[in-house]
Amino acid sequence: MNISQLTPEAALASLGSGPDGLSASEARRRLGEFGANQVAPVATEPLWRMLGREFSHFFALVLWVAAGLAFFAAYAEPGQGMLELGLAIVGVIIVNGGFSFWQAYRAEQALAALQKLLPQQVDVRRDGATLAVPAAALVPGDLVQLVEGSKVPADCRVIESWALRVNLATLTGESYARSISAEAKHSDDPMSAHNLLFAGTLIISGECSALVYATGMRTEFGHIAHLTQTAGDTESPLQKEIARVSHLVALLALGLGVVFFVIGQWVGLPFWANFIFSIGIIVANVPEGLLPTVTLALALAAQRMAKRNALVRHLPAVETLGSATVILTDKTGTLTQNRMTVRELFVAGRHHLAAERWPRADDLRLRAVARFCHSLKFHDGEPAGDPMEIALWQFAGGLPEFGRRAGEIPFDTARRRMSVIWREPDGSGDLYCKGAPEVIFPRCTDWLDGDATRPFDAAALKVFQAAHEDLADRGFRVLALAWKTLAGPGESAEDGLRLCGLVGLEDPPRPDVHEAVRRCHEAGIRVFMVTGDHPHTAVALAREVELVRSVAPRVLSGDELGKMSPASLQLALDAPEMVFARVSAEQKMLITQALQLKGEIVAVTGDGVNDAPALKTADIGIAMGLSGTDVAREAADIVLLDDHFATIVNAIEEGRAVFENIRKFLTYILTSNIPELVPYLISVLFRIPLPLTIIQILAVDLGTDMLPALALGAERPHAEVMSRPPRPRQERLLSWPLLARAYLFLGPLEAAIAMSCFFFVLNGLGWTYGTSLAATDPHYLQATSACLLGIVLAQVANVFVCRHPLLPTWYFPLLQNRLLLAGVLAEILLLLAILYTPWGNALFGTAPLGQDVWLLGAGLAALFALLEEGRKWLLRRAAVP
Repeated sequence: MNISQLTPEAALASLGSGPDGLSASEARRRLGEFGANQVAPVATEPLWRMLGREFSHFFALVLWVAAGLAFFAAYAEPGQGMLELGLAIVGVIIVNGGFSFWQAYRAEQALAALQKLLPQQVDVRRDGATLAVPAAALVPGDLVQLVEGSKVPADCRVIESWALRVNLATLTGESYARSISAEAKHSDDPMSAHNLLFAGTLIISGECSALVYATGMRTEFGHIAHLTQTAGDTESPLQKEIARVSHLVALLALGLGVVFFVIGQWVGLPFWANFIFSIGIIVANVPEGLLPTVTLALALAAQRMAKRNALVRHLPAVETLGSATVILTDKTGTLTQNRMTVRELFVAGRHHLAAERWPRADDLRLRAVARFCHSLKFHDGEPAGDPMEIALWQFAGGLPEFGRRAGEIPFDTARRRMSVIWREPDGSGDLYCKGAPEVIFPRCTDWLDGDATRPFDAAALKVFQAAHEDLADRGFRVLALAWKTLAGPGESAEDGLRLCGLVGLEDPPRPDVHEAVRRCHEAGIRVFMVTGDHPHTAVALAREVELVRSVAPRVLSGDELGKMSPASLQLALDAPEMVFARVSAEQKMLITQALQLKGEIVAVTGDGVNDAPALKTADIGIAMGLSGTDVAREAADIVLLDDHFATIVNAIEEGRAVFENIRKFLTYILTSNIPELVPYLISVLFRIPLPLTIIQILAVDLGTDMLPALALGAERPHAEVMSRPPRPRQERLLSWPLLARAYLFLGPLEAAIAMSCFFFVLNGLGWTYGTSLAATDPHYLQATSACLLGIVLAQVANVFVCRHPLLPTWYFPLLQNRLLLAGVLAEILLLLAILYTPWGNALFGTAPLGQDVWLLGAGLAALFALLEEGRKWLLRRAAVP
């Protein structure tokens, strides 16, 4: 039998306990049997494994293979720059892996600082005495004492209670406090029982003695934590795309290496020279700078998001959020402020907004009831207790006190009302009463119409009942407030009341939620509310913040969801506007999975334990940092440090920019692969000196290209980024249009520039075709330097035309991205150091160049930019109908 159905005495007996609690020896024995009252922590990866994972993913493996080939080539034929290349690639792997690990480690450390939920010390009866013991030492059968402000340490059956109310928002999502009593009631669902307390919830008023019946992972809290821990990690769309790009790049590089090895054999190259040449081809086509640039771009976006109060725990989550197509948002504490507020009154026969003022004091007596009928405690003049009573007290404003508080008839679930008695010195006084309208109405004989008193007859009852239904249908929690004078010291009966009016309370939306929801609509993102609250309350708030705008949105309750098959749930999710109410943790996870099966990229927000399984299952989990529980934060990818829903929209904007920026620097980086490849091809096919050495390729990939590529990754979101729908799930990061632009247009143009500069210098120095040049020949050093110069100057132009795939360069102000200017300046300075310093000449095999080569390279780079702008102009023109 469910323990909620047992009487308090029978509940104690069922667990071998009694009014004096357990004995110390029995408590120790049970602790050994049942274990500590702790939720098992999420199994975290050891630091060494986290670090190792950063060096063993597919792209890192590609780089390891490239480094190994370079070392082999250096062993087989020393002096070709392969040793330096291998060392540089290993350095890239180490720096990138270490940086990624440090980012994840810092986020986890910041998250650990937020971890607080269950109480540390609890008052418990042992051997007839009340002791303070650690919450972890509680066992089934313990009798605990809980007071206002206590967090419930385990699942408990209430044995005795005094005006007890508990906030279950972290567990159920309900924003209203629930009244709890010791009375035995038939309930098949423990979560709906009104005599049970659950671990992690908060006592907001009253006190109780309660019997612990479940601890640790056996609690409802532990059950949800288990769901979270067993939900598998979801690979982000960006991780999938990077893996895909890695595979394509590896296959392309290997394929080209094989093709050029065959070509070399065909033209008669010696085997080892041909083999080393093929390794050079493979290494030249592995963009060593891609991985650190992606990582740094994500890190920069994560830093920008941190400044906007969004802590990113996993770097790929930055971009995933930008590709979200659906947001499943919790209501309490996410869309709302998680505090009660009086919003509307029905007084003197008409509706008023609570903030409205009018000349006559129509609501003076109503405010007096709201001010004096409560069980609040005051600390430094500030009220503490039930949020509903705090809201009524604040709404009433400062009213003078007449007499003193003489007594209270407390609230309980059977009476559904409470009264407070105030008396004057002569024994006369007032009784203030508040409660459910259906309970208060039968006890009223009159109602107040301003200064007049009118009989509370059948006609009046009909008017007030209609007002009650109207307020309830609009999502308000409705209370009736009544009053009567007490003639003598012995009178305290709650009858013969005068009805002062009705009060409508609600948990108000956050001030910036409406604007954030509007931006989601503009961005083509559907937002569904998933809450544990009543459907009327959920729909009313959804209308207020414009989550729903149609006359009849689809509203699904937990009961309906429980009866639906997976297929029918998927079909139901086709509705453009939906609200989910009275939904359990498992059902929220099922909704998330159903949306993912429909091809949606799902972001789930929440703060309670009940949200954690869905947070873990979602493509992107977003937890609240201030009001959120530790289980929710552990399950999330992003933690909002200010708990503002609007922060999510700002983060989506950053995430969308990240995907675009990665594409920009992919175009930029891949473009230089062609001018690095063509010199090898021309050298083999036409038997000319190699125009570009391996170490000079390294200078481009890991030197001059890095900062400009990083600057492209830091581009701000465009104004239109939130005015278009999310990118389709099947849209690729490395798309064929991007490859065609980089490999078939921009790359060949850069190769032409590089080879033009190379032959310009060779011909100017009197070289004739068929003449071989030594690797240390000054003429050869100048010619390869000119080839390198041509590539770098073309990349300077390229970084500006890559700022947008269609819009012209002059559309973006130069000072809008200062990092871009800094990157170009650093690129030029590094090129000057390579060409004009002794160490640069020695390391990279270069020689100083005259101004005529610079003029040629700059002119060709300008022509390169003009040709690309012309191509973009043609595309824009073709797109206009």
